[in-house]
Formats: sequence, C-alpha cells, structure tokens
Amino acid sequence: MPRYIWEQDGWPDLTWDSGQLLGPLSECRRRQGRLQARFESSGLAEDLKAQAETLEEDAVQTAAIEGERLDREMVRSSVATHLGLEQGGLRPADRATDGLVQVLLDATRNHGEPLTAERICSWHAALFPTGQSGLGRIVVGAWRQERMEVVSGPINRPRVHYVAPPPEALEAEMASFIAWWNGSRTTLDGVLRAGLAHLRFVTIHPFDDGNGRIARTLTDMALAQDENRPFRHYSLSAQIMSCRKDYYEVLERTQKSGCDVTAWLLWFVEQVGSSVDNAERTMERVLLKAEFWRRHVSTPMSDRQRKVVNRLLDAGPGGFEGGLTNRKYGGMTKTSRATAYREIADLVEKGVLAPREAGGRSVAYDLVW
Repeated sequence: MPRYIWEQDGWPDLTWDSGQLLGPLSECRRRQGRLQARFESSGLAEDLKAQAETLEEDAVQTAAIEGERLDREMVRSSVATHLGLEQGGLRPADRATDGLVQVLLDATRNHGEPLTAERICSWHAALFPTGQSGLGRIVVGAWRQERMEVVSGPINRPRVHYVAPPPEALEAEMASFIAWWNGSRTTLDGVLRAGLAHLRFVTIHPFDDGNGRIARTLTDMALAQDENRPFRHYSLSAQIMSCRKDYYEVLERTQKSGCDVTAWLLWFVEQVGSSVDNAERTMERVLLKAEFWRRHVSTPMSDRQRKVVNRLLDAGPGGFEGGLTNRKYGGMTKTSRATAYREIADLVEKGVLAPREAGGRSVAYDLVW
C-alpha cells in the first residue's frame, strides 16, 4: 500500500476542491490588491529601501525555518550591494549569505525567464559554495545520489517523518516538475500554482540539503510571475517562520495522504493572506516614520538623539514597554545618566518627546506622534 504521496497512482497530477478554495482565495486576492494599491498611492512601490527590507527579511527567515541563523548585518550588506544602496560600513557578507541573496534576486527579478534544471542547480551551488552542509560534504549543484529521509529526535531513536523518492527517480521527477512549471503559468491561478510548486518540490526533495530554501524561492518566483513584478512587499518566509511547527505538520500530513491537496492549499492561501496583512502593518509604521521625520526635518538633533528616536519609531506608537527612561537612553547611546538626562530634556523642549508623568529623573517618555 502506498505510504507517501509520490507513491500514489495519481502522482504528480494533484487534485483539489475548487469550491472550498474559492472564498479564501478571493479574500487573499483582495488583500493583495489593497496592499499594492496602498504602496502605489504612498509612493513606496518603487522605493528601493522598502524592497531591500523585504528581501532582507526573506533571506533571514527562509534560513531560520531550517534552523540556520544568518548574520543580519551581512544580509543587509549583500542586499545593499546588489540593489546599489549605500552600505554605510556594514560588514561584508560571506559567500553563502551572498549566494542566498543572489538566488532570491534571480528568482524574482528574472521571474520571466524559463526554469531549467541548470538554473535550479546553479541556485543550489550558490547556497553551498564550499560544498559543505554543517560538518559534512554534500553533492552540490546536482541531484542527490543517496536515499533521503526527513527525521527528528535523538540519533539512537530517530523519528522518520518522510522518505523522498529514490535517487534513480529524480531525473524523471524533476523533468516532469520543470515541464509542469513552464506550462502551467497561464492555466492555473498564480497563488494556487505557487502552493503546488512548493509542495511538489519539497516532496521530490532532489538535493542533499537546501530543498526547503529552494522550494520557498520557487514560491517567491511563482508569486512574482503572478503579479508580474520583480519585487513583492510581503515576506511569505517570515509568515511561515511564525508558524513553523504548523508548516512542517501540514506538509507531513499532505505527503502521507492521497493526491487531493485541498488542505495544503487552504493552509498555503491563508499564509499568503497573513503575510500581506503583516506587510500592511509594516507599511503603516514606515509611513508614520516618514511623516514624523517630515515634521522634524528642521529639528536639530545629535547622532545619538537620532539613533534613539529611530529606535522609538521602529517600536511603533506603543513605544518601549515602560517608555523611554534615562537608563534606557544611556544604555543605547553608551552615555552617562547626566548626559542622557540633558539630551532627553532637549528633545522634550523641541517637542520630539513628552513625559508620561511628572516625577524627576525617573520619569518615562514617549514620542510625540
């Protein structure tokens, strides 16, 4: 009896219930349209800094899903280099970090170009420039040559979550996937196609490592094709990271069931919609920040004061828990309490900060939004 989806007679011709998906998909589309309209009306749609922030978040979070913590400063440096932005003395990215950024950019900026086995393998080589994954050597830029199991738990009692197709099947599986990808752009809804591409790729699991990152890259590429834009202003990887446990659980359930993937697509559409909502909230903060600095364009501030104000702006209208205090100001700027007190008092006088309540030097302050 077939245990995994790729062993089913219907594979890879997946099916779904369009009636169940119609409502959630329509709502997702409404959110996407609203977000894009707001970005365009705000003038941020073509803003490179806004694009850089989304790309940075995508890179950091797609690695984090696999348990890899990237140096955010290196990611920001790589993004700035490739987008032609000021690097401002940022630490240069290592080869693997820069490779990931290049892969994400190639998939979205060049989304109109055909997908080929060579292109996917070049992405894999960019992710593992040293040929190492952790302490072990892996086959880089080519389909895996060994049996692949997805396991968790201790070495002496591993739990097998999934067994991928055998190495001898990969050539045919990937040829079928690539043909489907290049032929389905005009025949399927773009969001559903992105979800199907994600599922099919991680099910095939063609590489020794990096399958999840490349699956999410293909998802981003499919969404870029759907919207016909080289950049999106929402990060699906960040949303998946926020519900990482659910992500792996729904994948495992889907890969152990039949070829009806309605449940997976419902989950995927919901995550796309949630990532759009998150981006809209982020945009609100960006617009608030821009309006704040427009009002204070002529307000003189030191570099230390600007640093603290920007931290408060990033925290949003709620500010820091407990408000800004002399101690917090001194900790952020590495200054004495006396200096912190003087500089905060200066910002209060200029209408940038306001005290929450009277009370000497222990008082807390908030931005005057």
